Amino acid sequence: MSKIQDVFYAFALAGVVSLVCAPNGHAQGAKSAVLINGEAPVTLTRPHTPGGTKPEFTGITVMPGRGMEVQQITAWFPGKGEMNVLASPSLVQTASMLNGRDTGNGDLGYRLGAAFLFPYPNRIRGKLTADGKMLTAVWNGRSVTIPANNIGRLPGAERHAMHGLILKSKVTDVKVTRTADGGVITGVLHCGDFGGHWFSSSDLYYTITLTAGSLEVAITAKNVGNASEPVALGWHPYIALPSRDRKQARLHIPGSVLAVVDNYDNVFPTGKLMPVAGTAYDFEAPDGKALGGQFLDDNFSSLQRTNGVVVVKVLDPEAHYGVEIDGVSPEIRTVQAYAPPTQSFVAVEDQYNFGDPFGREWGTMNTGMVTLGPGKSTKWQVRLKLLQP
Repeated sequence: MSKIQDVFYAFALAGVVSLVCAPNGHAQGAKSAVLINGEAPVTLTRPHTPGGTKPEFTGITVMPGRGMEVQQITAWFPGKGEMNVLASPSLVQTASMLNGRDTGNGDLGYRLGAAFLFPYPNRIRGKLTADGKMLTAVWNGRSVTIPANNIGRLPGAERHAMHGLILKSKVTDVKVTRTADGGVITGVLHCGDFGGHWFSSSDLYYTITLTAGSLEVAITAKNVGNASEPVALGWHPYIALPSRDRKQARLHIPGSVLAVVDNYDNVFPTGKLMPVAGTAYDFEAPDGKALGGQFLDDNFSSLQRTNGVVVVKVLDPEAHYGVEIDGVSPEIRTVQAYAPPTQSFVAVEDQYNFGDPFGREWGTMNTGMVTLGPGKSTKWQVRLKLLQP
């Protein structure tokens, strides 16, 4: 666990993170009076079907000032009422946390809600600058210098880059369009080349679609520069466990291979891939496996697809509650699962790439980064559904 994680968990342990409570209460398509990184969050809501017998999505709040990060998703469950899908502080507490306690890189963003990650999810290692604040990574003989924004807690931990460069970026042209069954939020992020800290310039186009039966997020990344660039997309959603009984919660990941790491402090891949069959990391059964006391911060690959989709499930049988996370894009090659035993959430990170994708440990293996030539695009798409186990 990094020092940055401690801040989020301080909120969680103090009871600030409410996993089952009323929604934020904004009007349909409304902007909040709260500002986060100088921009008002946007909330889209829909009423649940009167007399409905199936769970329905009812709302989503996004933060344009923080790379369109999802602050909260709400859902209605028969017999239970409104529930929060994500482990995240209230909107006011989120603003206090992100405006007043965050790092210059915006690292607290990926400790709550569901942050979007670009141009790289996960970790990147490289040669550190003398002050340890930046590192240089190499791709196809070209070098780039990026923030070394994360470090483990143990003596000898190595500083590294983690979770991209858009955590404090401002999305523009944000629009909310109502539909018969919900609505759509769109926006554009002109990333540029991140002040010379990436290989080319990119634009991101967001489309978030809310209906009763699903919450779908699509991000298209386009290279608007003059040089080729490697990119990957992902997100970091903390799926809440309403019962707070983490031991009985179940996780299904259709990944038959695990990336072996050096330890759970650095969490650096060794380049070795291990079959999960017969190990504690086998979550392939259709109804998943109980988490018990097992710690997870692991990358699963060789993903089996159902009708072309990577189907991951987080189930809370005690609460008769579950969330299905469908990785739609064919470029999604790995799922990172993060689940500390002391917390009542599971982070399920559908991403293009393996950890440390430029690392020598991988040899000539395809590590999932997509090469975009000038004018070329790639689309990351994930869909959430609600379950009643």
